[in-house]
Amino acid sequence: MSYLPQVVGARHVSGFIVSTRFDDGTEKQIDVSQWFKGPVFEPLKDPRLFKKFFIEGGTLAWPNGVDIAPEALYASRESTKKRHNKRMERTRKTRRSS
Repeated sequence: MSYLPQVVGARHVSGFIVSTRFDDGTEKQIDVSQWFKGPVFEPLKDPRLFKKFFIEGGTLAWPNGVDIAPEALYASRESTKKRHNKRMERTRKTRRSS
């Protein structure tokens, strides 16, 4: 029998990126918009609805009944979009002005 990953933790990062933790300890920042194909995913393009995701049955799910197979989340590549780090920017500015 092969491993079936289970999502055990998730938090919104930015846009459509969700930081996801699996039961084997793997953590990934996943851009969920890669699955936004077809009419069932159309409502998730609204950021307010997108942010209402929750964990159900070991995967990410939304109030409109959409979910994404946990093995698809697990197999996906980590998002390459960089988060803007204000703390780092502030540190650089502080050092320059000293």
